[in-house]
Amino acid sequence: MPKLKTHKGASKRFKKTGTGLIVRNHAFGRHILTSKPHKRKKKLHKSVVADKADQPVLKRMLPY
Repeated sequence: MPKLKTHKGASKRFKKTGTGLIVRNHAFGRHILTSKPHKRKKKLHKSVVADKADQPVLKRMLPY
């Protein structure tokens, strides 16, 4: 069997946890931050587990 290729766009956006789940970062946390409350800005800079429905597709994109 040939080797599986990693989807480079996905590898820059997602990370695998120790248990094999895919983790993503929040959007909207880079600029125009003056109008956003502090609580929301803090939340946006934390990573979160990607949705359960997207896990199989993401795992295929990130085989290693």
